Amino acid sequence: MDDNLMTDRDSNLSAVNLSRIINAVFHRLWLVLLASFGAAVLVLFGTKLLITPQYEATAKFYVNNSSISVGNTSVSIGSGDISASKSLVNTYIVILQDRITLCDIIDYAGVDMDYTELEENIRAESINETEVFEVVVTDTDPQRAKDIANAVAYILPKRITSIVDSTSAKIVSDAVIPVEPSSPDYTMNAIIGFLLGLVASAGTIALRVAFDTKIRIDEDIEQSCNHPILTSVPDMEAKGKGDSAYYGYGKSRGSKGGKYATVKHGKTELMGPNISFAASEAYKLLRTKLQFSFTDENSCRIIGVSSALSGEGKSLTSINLAYTLAQLDKKVLLIDCDMRRPSLAGKLKIQRKPGLSSYLTGQRNLNDLLQPCGIKDDQAAFYVIAAGENPPNPIELLSSERMKLMLSTMRESLDYVILDLPPVGEVSDAMTVANETDGMLLIARQDLCDRYAFADAVKKFEFIHAKILGVVFNATNESGARYGKGYYKSYYKYGKYGNAYASAKRSSSAKKGKRENTQ
Repeated sequence: MDDNLMTDRDSNLSAVNLSRIINAVFHRLWLVLLASFGAAVLVLFGTKLLITPQYEATAKFYVNNSSISVGNTSVSIGSGDISASKSLVNTYIVILQDRITLCDIIDYAGVDMDYTELEENIRAESINETEVFEVVVTDTDPQRAKDIANAVAYILPKRITSIVDSTSAKIVSDAVIPVEPSSPDYTMNAIIGFLLGLVASAGTIALRVAFDTKIRIDEDIEQSCNHPILTSVPDMEAKGKGDSAYYGYGKSRGSKGGKYATVKHGKTELMGPNISFAASEAYKLLRTKLQFSFTDENSCRIIGVSSALSGEGKSLTSINLAYTLAQLDKKVLLIDCDMRRPSLAGKLKIQRKPGLSSYLTGQRNLNDLLQPCGIKDDQAAFYVIAAGENPPNPIELLSSERMKLMLSTMRESLDYVILDLPPVGEVSDAMTVANETDGMLLIARQDLCDRYAFADAVKKFEFIHAKILGVVFNATNESGARYGKGYYKSYYKYGKYGNAYASAKRSSSAKKGKRENTQ
């Protein structure tokens, strides 16, 4: 395989798909907005409940002096000097923060407070670098904030005059009772909460998408390999539109039969003529594309079916593919090559023994293994060879000359041979047979198959130069298939005609049988 293609594929798997993250956030925008508004409300109520409002009272002074002295230090200041206000303010701040000044302010205001506590609640600064100087007092009580500010306005000028020679400080404005709290800012906190919720929710979605390795949409398959998606088979048992099936493995993703699934005798049909219309059309599309994959229509074609992991629906895909091919009056043989965990016998209600292992160990002839399989209402649609007894060495049997001889013999009398192989991501059995096939069909199940496991499965087949025909995207829902909701709506629309045709066909058959019985 081309090293450049492998490098490109690995980079696609390793890189975070920005468009996928953006789409994920966009499709969950309602959740992001809900989380953001919720965070804003939570921060707003938390602010009101946990943070005590603070009030600010301000007293302003005007200071003017051409020369001041503090102790032995003399500073000459011109009235037009820009740095005058800064020099004076710095001097007055030192005086204001002095312990004696603070204690005098406390006594004058009549508040129960320590001078160190008062120092933390007072700040002083010049206004726009002018000679106007303001003192701001912050307190939880607006009345007390005003009383302390007015105490500063009374005490500070006297204290400055007694310390600094040749200066004067005049009150520009006294403090008034503040009406609105200066903090907290409820609007700003709500905005901050909204932004935090927005970032947290969008970031959580982005991280989940970035670290999610499951195959969710068809683009995930396209990034994992360079082979086409031949069809998307809807989940035939999922609840809601898009008939989808869990294909008999594990816990079902939906309920007993989807809204548009075909149910017969209280059980959803997963194979044969009574599956849902959408699934039937998907398998017919697969059949058509496989036929176009081969240029020589006259020779028998051996198709291997495998997957990266178990439980992806390869056995049911093999059955429905065999049935769909048999509808064209083709001679089809389906072989259960998974001798470790055989499943065809249980799904098709045929005898498990004798089977493939019986032939490969020399115990039986080929003619003893063939079992006609008529699915439900059809006559013998195709033939099946079951897996047989579980051998201790399945990989050796599958790679034996007897296996090659069997496939060579089958080519002479059949149109299609379908090999239901084990998952290549768990055992190597499928790799031993892949080169004996005319092409491999890989099954990738939505929400189950891992992108890295799938890419590794593709690499394994490519390493042995097996021909990969394409991928079946299995058990998809509306969001996974390429055509999205329109794809399923279209199938549902035509599905009405399919169901009507099937009902008419069953009614006609019933009337015909009734007439024959009467005669």
